[in-house]
Amino acid sequence: MDDVIQIFTTTDDKMVAVKISHSLVGQRLAACVQILGPISSRCRWKGRIVSSSEWLVLAKTKRSHYKRAEAAIKRVHNYTLPEILAVPVIEGDPNYLKWLGSEVK
Repeated sequence: MDDVIQIFTTTDDKMVAVKISHSLVGQRLAACVQILGPISSRCRWKGRIVSSSEWLVLAKTKRSHYKRAEAAIKRVHNYTLPEILAVPVIEGDPNYLKWLGSEVK
């Protein structure tokens, strides 16, 4: 299970989020991708506080796919500096994790 991660990124364009999901699942870099939103975001960017509406993209995959998934996200992302973070999955339903492992190659 220590190979299972969840990658997340955000974008202000729903169609970019959809393209990211198609790319990751289509290339078998993620077993499942969910798109949530819009969500409210606030950050400091270039010295200013910026508020925006964004779409959150959550991808379930293996740690061994991270670099290729990151590259795939960057190819279609519309941000200069996209948030792309991965967190480990420390527990999960064994049947779900088995399915996840079978869907990403």
